[in-house]
Amino acid sequence: MSGGWRVAGEEIRSYRDLLVWQKAMAWIEAAYRLTSRWPSDERFGLISQLRRSSVSVAANIAEGASRRSTGEFLQFLGIARGSLAEAETLVLLSVRLGYSTDHDVSGLLEQADEISRMSAALIASLKKRQK
Repeated sequence: MSGGWRVAGEEIRSYRDLLVWQKAMAWIEAAYRLTSRWPSDERFGLISQLRRSSVSVAANIAEGASRRSTGEFLQFLGIARGSLAEAETLVLLSVRLGYSTDHDVSGLLEQADEISRMSAALIASLKKRQK
């Protein structure tokens, strides 16, 4: 990230400084722990898809923050939010299929809500910067 960004008055020199990226990394770990308990016949199906979409959230935040323009950062944040919605849907599906319980996924869904709110706030902050 050349020159850094200012977010909520703080200079961000690297995507690793972004709290939303840090939370997304914790989400990945939680998703991996959850899927490790699912049936092995889902290894190439639901497990793989949830893990990929979870990784995509943090990866797109990092890639966007490393781009040179605010517009590109905004685009990648939008992709990250889409990946988060995909991952949430897969988590909810796991409950419907009986792979997880509501209790199993409640923390993960709370984390997803927090990441979604944080990314929305970051998007709003960056859009103000564009004006």
